[in-house]
Amino acid sequence: MKKIVVAPDSFKGSLTSAEVADAVERGIKDVFPQCNVVKAGVADGGEGTVEAIVKAVGGDMYAASVTDPLGRPVKAAYGIIRSGGVKTAVMEMSAASGLPLLLPDELNPWITSTYGTGEMISDALNRGCRKFLVGIGGSATNDAGTGMLSALGVRFLDSRGQRLKGCGRDLESIARIDMSSLMPAARESEFIVACDVNTPFCGPDGAARVFAPQKGADPQTAEALDCGMRSFARVIAGQFQTDIVPLSGAGAAGGLGGAFKAFLNARLTAGIEMVLDAIEFDSLLEGASLVITGEGRIDAQTVAGKTAAGVLRHAARKGIPVIAVGGSVAMCRELKEMGFIGIYSIINAPVSLEQAMRQDWATARIRCTVEQILTTMKHCTGTLLFQKGGD
Repeated sequence: MKKIVVAPDSFKGSLTSAEVADAVERGIKDVFPQCNVVKAGVADGGEGTVEAIVKAVGGDMYAASVTDPLGRPVKAAYGIIRSGGVKTAVMEMSAASGLPLLLPDELNPWITSTYGTGEMISDALNRGCRKFLVGIGGSATNDAGTGMLSALGVRFLDSRGQRLKGCGRDLESIARIDMSSLMPAARESEFIVACDVNTPFCGPDGAARVFAPQKGADPQTAEALDCGMRSFARVIAGQFQTDIVPLSGAGAAGGLGGAFKAFLNARLTAGIEMVLDAIEFDSLLEGASLVITGEGRIDAQTVAGKTAAGVLRHAARKGIPVIAVGGSVAMCRELKEMGFIGIYSIINAPVSLEQAMRQDWATARIRCTVEQILTTMKHCTGTLLFQKGGD
């Protein structure tokens, strides 16, 4: 085996993607000590995205002083890399506007705001960034991005011309949008937004009705937020001749996806595709005999576009076989039909969740599982894998 590419997501709550990749590498070296192992920790646009891209590409981390979803001071970390000669910011909106920043009894999408996300973008613009890779999972908000846009200079006015704050409660009061003070640098920038839900902006399957309850909304509040989203969409359509209601992904992060598209001309894409493009994954695959990917749990959701599915898709284009390793595996017909040459759980005996989540235990089991897989493959001479460049 001359070259193996290792591209796992994190095992959430246990190991980072880089730690998983290190454990896989040790398992490979136990069997093929001379193998060229290329490691690329990846993510699907959610937690760990910034770390994965900055580490893979090489960049620096910064901390912006912003406000959390309730307007309190907080530090939000993001990365800056060079991409095609352009200074590129890599960020997760959850660092400024995410659920983890609030206590359970503070969740309230009626009043929470993405203002801090806009402040984080503003900080990066002031550092010279003109391209943005933004993951928008894990939001605590349903303000349709009005908070973020307010921080960038957009003014949302009511019927009396009074400026609104930019939160879910204000959506139905928006009568006019003043773009004249939007930061010029924001107009000049390219935004690529990782959006892994197909939720429309509003309606029965829209942002408020589907996700606001998870952010603390009762049924009445969720309904009121949906009405506000509908009203805001009508204002956008009237002023800018842009209908964002049916746009796939516009409802992501409480409508933040739609705001990025309508006001900043963002490209909405699957999170794993954003990450793989950023780290130039296709070039890493050149000359590889095998790819090993994985994530904490492999199940039917994997099929819908999580990390392992994206890695498989890119490798399959080049005819490279892929193995998936998971903390746990819930096998289903869809998984079997995806095209992995093998899907393996690192759990080989009954074990408590507490033990399974321990870093030392998970690390040892990943190494052992990979070693066992490759030992078997090493002795299966004559397989397609070894005809394609193994030794």
